[in-house]
Amino acid sequence: MKIAFQMDPIGDVDINADSSFRLAEEAQARGHELFFYSPDQLAYQTGRITARGQDFTVQRVQGDHAQLSEMREVDLADFDVVWLRQDPPFDMHYITSTHLLDRLKGDALVVNDPFWVRNFPEKLLVLDFPDLTPPTTIARDLDTIKAFKAEHGDVILKPLYGNGGAGVFRLDANDRNLSSLHELFTGFSREPLIVQKFLPDVSNGDKRVILVDGVPVGAINRVPAAGETRSNMHVGGRPEKIGLSERDLEICARIGPLLKERGQVFVGIDVIGDYLTEINVTSPTGIQELERFDGVNIAEKIWVAIESKFV
Repeated sequence: MKIAFQMDPIGDVDINADSSFRLAEEAQARGHELFFYSPDQLAYQTGRITARGQDFTVQRVQGDHAQLSEMREVDLADFDVVWLRQDPPFDMHYITSTHLLDRLKGDALVVNDPFWVRNFPEKLLVLDFPDLTPPTTIARDLDTIKAFKAEHGDVILKPLYGNGGAGVFRLDANDRNLSSLHELFTGFSREPLIVQKFLPDVSNGDKRVILVDGVPVGAINRVPAAGETRSNMHVGGRPEKIGLSERDLEICARIGPLLKERGQVFVGIDVIGDYLTEINVTSPTGIQELERFDGVNIAEKIWVAIESKFV
């Protein structure tokens, strides 16, 4: 098959951690042809969805891991699969790319389905499952956020469309910074904030569970660094081997059918203790860590799920 990757510069990725690289590596091993372009090179041209990019091959040699051809323009309708893999922020640029990729429906399979990526932001889809999530409020109004903090005492405050642990603050019962943080966030962004009850279980780790076509295939535990609330690996979280608990399986059984129905082939959910905190569909990570811990070819499972849609 002909496979296009819409992603951040492939030359800059960490080949031992990046999930997009691993997906490309597995696709190449399965005989598929690869094409790379950045989101800035996606365009609508008189009824066609085009991209300027490069054919490429990969090898597991850091610094020489992607061999790129000359730049050329392609019609994405000529491809079998288009991967939507650029990292957030989930801003208007990102949203616009989902609108353009929507227009490939019936021609190319876009993974994950861009219509539902646009309508399933990480911190919003979980609102469909309030019994699985910690107490949560989404608001821009300071009084509403203050009332939530007064009720729950120890809370986590973060930007609604943030990623990678950026801008995440823990405000305990004695903290006096809520008004200042609200002023800071609303001063540079029109987005609401999300505030959740703090879960002490995060000290034991924030579990990333990977689902393929709605089915859980494994998990890694991300443990915060000493003195840190955030467990994201971007900010020093340590990945550890861990199995799927009965609660994890219960959560996946609830959300998995919806993810499969909506074309979300590769998803990573975050679970702290017994609570679902995020459903990551925009550019999930964790494949390589899970493969190393469990000795399972997760990238193969993802490609088998995709290839089965063409049978």
